[in-house]
Amino acid sequence: MPLLRFIPETTNVDFVGWRWYAFGADGLLVVLSVIAMLYQGFNLGIDFTGGVRVEAKAAHSITESELGTIRSELANLKFGETQVQYIGGNACATPVNSCVQIRVQPHDVSGNEVTERVRQKLGGAYTIRNTEVIGPKISGELFNRGILATVLAVLAISMYVWFRFEWQYGVGALIATGHDVFVTAGFFSFFHIDFTINTVAALLLLSGYSINDTVVVFDRIRENRRKYKRMPLAEMINLSTNQIATRTSLVSVATALSVVPLLFGGPVLYNFSIAILFGIFVGTFSSTYVAAALLLYLPPVGGGSGASEGGTAEAAA
Repeated sequence: MPLLRFIPETTNVDFVGWRWYAFGADGLLVVLSVIAMLYQGFNLGIDFTGGVRVEAKAAHSITESELGTIRSELANLKFGETQVQYIGGNACATPVNSCVQIRVQPHDVSGNEVTERVRQKLGGAYTIRNTEVIGPKISGELFNRGILATVLAVLAISMYVWFRFEWQYGVGALIATGHDVFVTAGFFSFFHIDFTINTVAALLLLSGYSINDTVVVFDRIRENRRKYKRMPLAEMINLSTNQIATRTSLVSVATALSVVPLLFGGPVLYNFSIAILFGIFVGTFSSTYVAAALLLYLPPVGGGSGASEGGTAEAAA
């Protein structure tokens, strides 16, 4: 008895025929991203703008409800962005979860004054272990290095595809992966979502996820190019994309479902999960329409006639 299937094993969608609509929608995303970055910029978090970091220890294990109470109390201090999270270390092992790190973004308030106000809010049950002021110069360097790391990651991935396949595939991978990272960053700028170090980590992870889908499409195109040597390139892209469309969709949905619970993991994980979820959608879209379709506008792979009107083939199951 065949298994119940909600989607077919293979599809028969004219991806190449619909590419102009996809290019239009994608172009709109890119334009909105550029406008948002130029005129609105990023809502940079404490990691990239500087602030004060305070470490405090309690004699008991701090529960999640207590953590929420601390956040509420510190929010009343009007220090701008406030982050509270558990930290580890030998001194915090006994009892477990007995230390917290508090990061605030005060305006025109000294580090000593911040520490004193935090101590008053925490009360006698907590001991201040350490206070550190993060200057705007250090945080600015961190932001620049985060951008540099993301750009280098995209370039390195594209070089790998170049040597693994051929240079045309490398160009497609560079544009598609760079597009995914850029549009996701634009999403944060457009909706003015906090852009933190966790967001940079998500963008780096996204670049790896995006290239995975792109390589799968490219690998199937290369297989079919060897099998159907006289098939026109447009037909081959349609055939290859339809053959892996179901696999790509299922992987994307499964990955998204695994990330959804992170949305409820507190503010530290929220930005990370938002970036990954949006990136999964954009990455699946670009692997299907951007990366593969770009091969139509590059010199034929292998130097052959990519637009040959020779034989055709039926889609493999």
